[in-house]
Amino acid sequence: MQVVSRLPNEVTSARIQPLAVLPVFLDLQGKRAIVAGGTDAAAWKAELLAAAGANVQVFAAEVSDEMRRIAARETRIELLERPWKPGDLLDTAVAVADAGDDSEAAAFEAAARRAGATCNIIDKPAYCGFQFGSIVNRSPVVVGISTSGAAPILGQAIRRRIETLLPPALASWAQLARDLRDRVAEGLVPGPRRRALWEALVDRAFGPEPTANDKRDLNEHIAIVPHSSRAGHVTFVGAGPGDAGLMTLKGVRALQAADVILFDDLVSDDVLELARREAKRILVGKRAGRPSCKQHEINAMMVSLAKAGRRVVRLKSGDPMIFGRGGEEIEALEQQGIGYDVVPGVTAALAMAASLGVSLTHRDKARSVRFITGHSKDGGLPKDVDWKAVADPSASTIFYMGGRTATAIADVLIGHGLSPSTTVAVCADLSRKTENKLHCSLAELPTAIGTIGDDHAVMIGVGAVFAKREFAALQRPESQLVNG
Repeated sequence: MQVVSRLPNEVTSARIQPLAVLPVFLDLQGKRAIVAGGTDAAAWKAELLAAAGANVQVFAAEVSDEMRRIAARETRIELLERPWKPGDLLDTAVAVADAGDDSEAAAFEAAARRAGATCNIIDKPAYCGFQFGSIVNRSPVVVGISTSGAAPILGQAIRRRIETLLPPALASWAQLARDLRDRVAEGLVPGPRRRALWEALVDRAFGPEPTANDKRDLNEHIAIVPHSSRAGHVTFVGAGPGDAGLMTLKGVRALQAADVILFDDLVSDDVLELARREAKRILVGKRAGRPSCKQHEINAMMVSLAKAGRRVVRLKSGDPMIFGRGGEEIEALEQQGIGYDVVPGVTAALAMAASLGVSLTHRDKARSVRFITGHSKDGGLPKDVDWKAVADPSASTIFYMGGRTATAIADVLIGHGLSPSTTVAVCADLSRKTENKLHCSLAELPTAIGTIGDDHAVMIGVGAVFAKREFAALQRPESQLVNG
């Protein structure tokens, strides 16, 4: 098979998809804000503004018990029991109202606009210059969540999920980062060395509260780094089969820390969306039968970038150490004395088992699991495989990249004694919107591949675990292929 080479390709597509709203954060420390209305909803907005450091005046002819409690407790809130007037909005940074009707809302919005104040009318988005979102508070880290008014309950659910991911100790680490900021600015010029210091802090920030040892180590780091030559580093990250939700947290953190990302063809756009916006993204894909980057070019690029002090992520579909040439690339780094680490990913075989709802090691059906490559360096079926051993009815066998060699796979397994009626599952584009699945016998495999197409990322599962009872969602009449 002829292999056509292509050069690594830097991706220049948009770094961010369209936004319904632009998230911004207002500095209200010591600034004046007003709230018009004495309702419970207005009380919550007054409390938020005061928590952000604003000096809040509340204008209300009628005041709820909740508003009175909050005004009595918060020294930054002044309660004025009268209706608001346009002049009250002068010299105001933020103006919020709980308007009784559209007429009052329009009047308040117009007064705020004339006064140069940012305006919000509670539950009346047509009159709002900004929206309040759900908040995760780890100050000085603050996370705001907006659904653009479409689904506030969803925003609250997202907030709860994020709350579980951000430990309370993160607030202390953020405070420590703020305390170090001036020293870092004075001692480290912008670039890889300064980023290395902040990454050293980030590596600890999702654990326990910072200790005295942590603070001493980071201060020593500032003193040491300017006088040292800090080498680059390569992190191999498993992108999983396609669904960004299957990425590990450690993998996401590596993407967020990268200066350069070298990624394969099968890495999804959703996974790339998790990367740091400033990171350079370079496509170095290798696909059978298609123009591909040569392996030595990829190796040389990794070495060159790391020697230049860059933090490189080598982003591979599935798991980096399963048919991803990770071993060859690691050898190239070791020969040059370049540091690396590996972040595992969900390999396609496990994504296949999850999608089909089968256990690859069902104790009544399989004694072992085998991962076999579907093609060799020359593009055909590998000849240096013990096919007699592979044709084992007590094993679950998964063929990677076997779409173009499916006929040969069926012929060689049947030729070495595996029953033509052995159950086979064929999956394409696992975990993606284009995912497709077929259920057939080993003898029917060539026809199945013709149905599903060999130009997709195809996985072939062979063995008793894929029998109808285990593959209930994809049952079919005898000798009839059915799309999953």
